Amino acid sequence: MIRLDKYLADMGIGTRQEVKKHIRKGQITVNGEAVTAPETKVCEGKDEVKMDGKPVSYASYEYYMLHKPSGVVSATEDPRERTVIDLIREKKRKDLFPVGRLDKDTEGLLLITNDGVLAHSLLSPKKHVDKTYYARIQGCVTREDVERFAAGLDIGSEGAKERTRPGVLEILKSGEESEIRLTIQEGKYHQVKRMFEAVGKKVLYLKRERMGTLCLDEGLKPGEYRSLTKKELEYLQMNQKGVSR
Repeated sequence: MIRLDKYLADMGIGTRQEVKKHIRKGQITVNGEAVTAPETKVCEGKDEVKMDGKPVSYASYEYYMLHKPSGVVSATEDPRERTVIDLIREKKRKDLFPVGRLDKDTEGLLLITNDGVLAHSLLSPKKHVDKTYYARIQGCVTREDVERFAAGLDIGSEGAKERTRPGVLEILKSGEESEIRLTIQEGKYHQVKRMFEAVGKKVLYLKRERMGTLCLDEGLKPGEYRSLTKKELEYLQMNQKGVSR
């Protein structure tokens, strides 16, 4: 059971004070009956709540797969930039956040949710969750680079050491402009770019393809999103509990 004013505020109808005004004005019905007391208790998923005749369904958690486009920041809000949360138009909840971050110019898979426990399990260094990226690289990526990535790299600057965990580097195309796929288990600041800088090369384009068991839907264009399927969510939650597929 949950208070009616909290139910409505959670679903983005307004602030607690704003929804209290809607309730007291008689704009809210519960199971067809007008309710004017903000503290009225309702049961999520059972009671039918409407505002001005339009249903307001409750969602405790939401999970969206977003194909993040370049030029959008991985944040909940920003005074100057468009954020990944701004792209989720049909969201019910107002407490969504991106799980981890992708640089402004990086594209690809980003999970948007309000499930803090799941987010922590995916981001915790102790969980060793794989994150796979596709990239175009300025310079010829070699077998030596593969070995250096496998051993871990020092990506520190100004004399400060900062060593990465081993990464699995796959060369898809080698030449003046190479194409690679890289799997790492960390999320250090600008990590992929800094790893290639450590071997004298530059990332020209970067896209995340996978995070744990979750793979980017190839049907999603940059800027598009969809809710996770039941199986996708189940696999993520299994990973959270330390159970393999």
